[in-house]
Amino acid sequence: MPFKPRHFFASLLPLALLAAAPTVEPTGPLKVSSNGRYLQTEAGQPFFWLGDTGWLLFNKLKREEAETYLEDRRKKGFNVIQVMVLHQVPAVNVYGDSALVRGNVAQPLTTKGNSPTDPAQYDFWDHVDYIVDLAAKKGMYMGLVPVWGTNVKAGKVNQKQAKTYATFLAERYKNRPNIIWLNGGDIAGSDSLKVWNTIGSTLKTVDPNHLVTYHPRGRTQSSDWFHNASWLDFNMYQSGHRRYEQDTSRKEKKLYGEDNWRYQLVDNQLKPAKPSLDGEPSYEGIPQGLHDIKQPRWTDADVRRYGYWSVFAGAFGYTYGQNSVMQMHSSFDKGSAYGSSELWSSALNAPGAAQMQYLKQLMLSRPFFERVPDQSLIAGEVGEKYDRLLATRGKNYAFVYTYTGRNIRVNLGRIPGKEVQAAWYSPRDGKTTRIGTFPNTGTKEFDPPGAQKDGNDWVLTLDSATKINLR
Repeated sequence: MPFKPRHFFASLLPLALLAAAPTVEPTGPLKVSSNGRYLQTEAGQPFFWLGDTGWLLFNKLKREEAETYLEDRRKKGFNVIQVMVLHQVPAVNVYGDSALVRGNVAQPLTTKGNSPTDPAQYDFWDHVDYIVDLAAKKGMYMGLVPVWGTNVKAGKVNQKQAKTYATFLAERYKNRPNIIWLNGGDIAGSDSLKVWNTIGSTLKTVDPNHLVTYHPRGRTQSSDWFHNASWLDFNMYQSGHRRYEQDTSRKEKKLYGEDNWRYQLVDNQLKPAKPSLDGEPSYEGIPQGLHDIKQPRWTDADVRRYGYWSVFAGAFGYTYGQNSVMQMHSSFDKGSAYGSSELWSSALNAPGAAQMQYLKQLMLSRPFFERVPDQSLIAGEVGEKYDRLLATRGKNYAFVYTYTGRNIRVNLGRIPGKEVQAAWYSPRDGKTTRIGTFPNTGTKEFDPPGAQKDGNDWVLTLDSATKINLR
């Protein structure tokens, strides 16, 4: 039977685990924790980044639709929405409002008036303002990509224009409480390096109170180019959408395949220490490899795996994506990208989106800032590819994740106490099932519920029994 929380769990777990939907927390300045690995609020509380890619939110959704989207994501525990400000240059939104004068990013098209109910009384930028402020009311941060990388690569943004445009953005949004800047946009930093450095440094100079990172192209990481840049507060990698056997490009230095935890291990070793996370793993419902829509689609099990692998390897959060939602596939679209056949409003209910909150809840259920990756918890083979075990621990707790439900042999004694309390945590529904209390010495093998197969994923949780006083 599922283990029902006793007093020790009730005091240990946040309200998110005990309530139907998360409460709205006020947004405000975020900063890097003192150990350089995590983010925290101004009050010093841990901030676990649970992002969703709503890339075309500003371009394709009306205000009432934005309300539907953001409220759904709020209820599912998301606290960051990654969105493009300018998907294309020039850009026009769903109301027909242009963002720029003659397609020049150095000349944003702004007009007077901003009626919440009359589209004739607001412009492109007022609509962005409205959604940003709506997200703030829901306790959500907006990860804003100033201009998508393909536009820069195409020569539509030079260094001078970039400085003027970044200044405009920073001045307009520097007093909003819920802004995070995502420089770049699915592109190598080495492509138009001067432009990206100009945008990053301008944002940080004009708006020093908001965090800045870089969203890189697939199978690369921001640290490849910008780790030591003064404007970069934390790293982001895009592990991408390819299967193991699809990751064969000779141009790539890193052939990690689906092992997104490998990007995290690279960033863990860099100095100075900066937080890092997977800002774009494979999207739920998108073809494996992206471009051939006849290929199998990534599932909820896959997005869970990417999440637990990267976070247990040391990431401070995780970004989820869904094929139809990220492009806001709408009824007025003449076609779609990557074989999307479902409208965004229906795709909001993809199972993986609802399951992401359990990762966030688990990580916030124990002391957050002390957590470190620790593969020494695993006795014997850690496994390859889908059989890989990933382990992490704090001072008085440890977690080990298995994607396939394989047996987990653990080196006990890595956390203090004469005994440990063991339990199974389900990434599919967030339920905890108690296993028992065991001597905290030697090695012990734990057999997860169910048959060993892909997607039968579990987290083995170990807590110092003397610390939580189970008896």
